[in-house]
Order: sequence, then structure tokens, then C-alpha cells
Amino acid sequence: LVHESVAAGFAPRLAERCTRDGVELRGDGRFRAHASGCAHATDADWGHEFLDLILAARVVDSIDDAIAHIARFGTNHTESILTADDANADRFCREVTSSCVLVNASTRFNDGFQLGLGAEIGISTSRVHWYGPMGLDGLTTERFVVRGSGQRR
Repeated sequence: LVHESVAAGFAPRLAERCTRDGVELRGDGRFRAHASGCAHATDADWGHEFLDLILAARVVDSIDDAIAHIARFGTNHTESILTADDANADRFCREVTSSCVLVNASTRFNDGFQLGLGAEIGISTSRVHWYGPMGLDGLTTERFVVRGSGQRR
């Protein structure tokens, strides 16, 4: 997602870099207006993890639009914002519900080892029990045993 205020300067540079590095770039109409050679992004592109050298880009008018797009199409796993606006960064962190939210950092930092969990042995995309990168402790649960003799609360 690219804010409209930076799209004219950012989109052509991204398109040039993608072409150079063999990455297929797809964009919505507003993005393609600034990026020559960019393929048309379809609605199916927004919620799709390509697992390939493909990037889909969309221009948004506001942080509201970006957060709404992420709420609809995001992974609930990792989302990142690049911004100089602390208020937007704080709002992004509050309102985006992914297991790892990054500000001005690569999404590649969402890794068990990088987050201090030790070797990553799995990833949970569920909010039940464990959420996000998983270390060995994520495979265990705590169990409480309470023994009493008729106590009440």
C-alpha cells in the first residue's frame, strides 16, 4: 500500500527496481498511472500470498484506507508501516491486529530467533493458544493444579 502523497515519486522507482530484479509488479489503476510496465492487479491479488517474485501495489488516500485494506486482505501474521508520522505509527500498531506489527522495519524481522524466542520451530496463524512465531515454549501449555479442602472464593 502506497499513500497517494508519495505515489508519484515512489511508484516509478519501485517499478524500475522490480524490473531490474526480475520481480513482477502488479498495481491498481492509480499505482499504474505512475509506474510504466506495471501489470494490472486484480481483486484476487489483494488477499493472495504469491510465494513467488510478484508484488501487488495499491494507492491509498489515508491511514484509514490502509488499515481497512489490511483488515480485509491482510494475513493477520505480519504487517509493517513505513512512516515518519508517529501518530500514524501508533495508530497502525493499535488497530492492525496481526501477531507482529512493525514500524519502519522489514517484515523479515518476524522470526522466532529475531524476536528472542530461540529457534523457530513453527508458525501459528491462529489466535488460540499461540499466535505468531513459535519457539519451543509455544508447544507447551501451563497447567494449574489447585488442591483444597473445601475453600471458597
